[in-house]
Amino acid sequence: MEVESRYVAVRHHVEGLPSEDDFEVKAARVRWWPESGEVLVRNLYLSVDPYQLNRMKRRSASHLAVDGIVPGERIDAYGAGEVVASACEEYKEGDVVTGVLGWEDYTLFRPSPGVLMSKLAASDDLPLSHHLSALGERRRRRRRAPRHACMQFLLICLSVSVAPGGDRWIEHVAGTSGMTAYAGLYEVGRPEAGEKVFVSAASGSVGSLVGQFAKLAGCYVVGCAGTNAKVDLLKNKLGFDDAFNYKDEPDMKSALKRYFPDGIDIYFDNVGGETLEAALANMNTYGRVALCGVISEYTDAGHRAVPDLLEVIYKRITIRGFFAWDFLTRFAEFTGVISDWIRQGKVQVIEDISDGLESVPSAFTALFSGDNIGKKMVKLA
Repeated sequence: MEVESRYVAVRHHVEGLPSEDDFEVKAARVRWWPESGEVLVRNLYLSVDPYQLNRMKRRSASHLAVDGIVPGERIDAYGAGEVVASACEEYKEGDVVTGVLGWEDYTLFRPSPGVLMSKLAASDDLPLSHHLSALGERRRRRRRAPRHACMQFLLICLSVSVAPGGDRWIEHVAGTSGMTAYAGLYEVGRPEAGEKVFVSAASGSVGSLVGQFAKLAGCYVVGCAGTNAKVDLLKNKLGFDDAFNYKDEPDMKSALKRYFPDGIDIYFDNVGGETLEAALANMNTYGRVALCGVISEYTDAGHRAVPDLLEVIYKRITIRGFFAWDFLTRFAEFTGVISDWIRQGKVQVIEDISDGLESVPSAFTALFSGDNIGKKMVKLA
């Protein structure tokens, strides 16, 4: 079998704000044959995530944990697809899989301990797109760790720990936004009923879930977003106690003082910069900051936060950066709880889906212009 597969590539390293001109759609022939031992997947949904921008840079601290992207070559990314041909017993034609696929029409992979892929149960009753946003699948495999191995794949999809004897345990986690929100809030934030929670980028894929989880924990929740429509979504659909448009607030410290007159107990940070500085100035003693992302710094190093460390010291504030993989011991709990919440209507899953492979560049750049709401994905025909 031979198919033509289009794929999205970057023309060059991307150092600043990305534009659609930084990308191109290329095509290649993909060949599969029964003796190959490989599996051919027709991709159905592709995840579009801000962290990919750091992979596109010539140099980035993120390259310590994820591979950089080579201009002109295919870009691996999380996705969901259908098996159209298989040369191994583990996967059958018609199986629906989630895992590391690519920004492309078809992905060819050879099953091995290092390949991150899972089959969805035929009985699964929730939308396939949810498995790229709020839900999750996990597969655990064991392989020998190379002597000088670095973590090789997606921060949001891979967990690595070295076991006695040098073996490496690999955990495959789908539903990356949901796992990140759940782990960051409950493990780092440790919410208690009645506490005050502030969420930045609250209408995004992670923030929109964090706010809902915090409400279910009995907290008072305020979020900020970049448009009035997003503010309305937070208050009227997602159940935030309040929300505001940060673009209407020239003084973020004063704004947070208005919304949190009694101080902030937990800040879930997705943006960094002056928002983090303002939140720290309004934190209560023993406040907790879950540092999930710093998107304001991805395109402009001048936006880096300059926190008042005296605030941190004298208020005994805990600031902790984290990856979802840090908390996989709670994965079974997460999967059961969040699935039930969705089925019961207690959690709304917000997804922003574009159509067609050619829309990947515009979908990706929209993440940095504030045009998306919820989890950004591309649906392929």
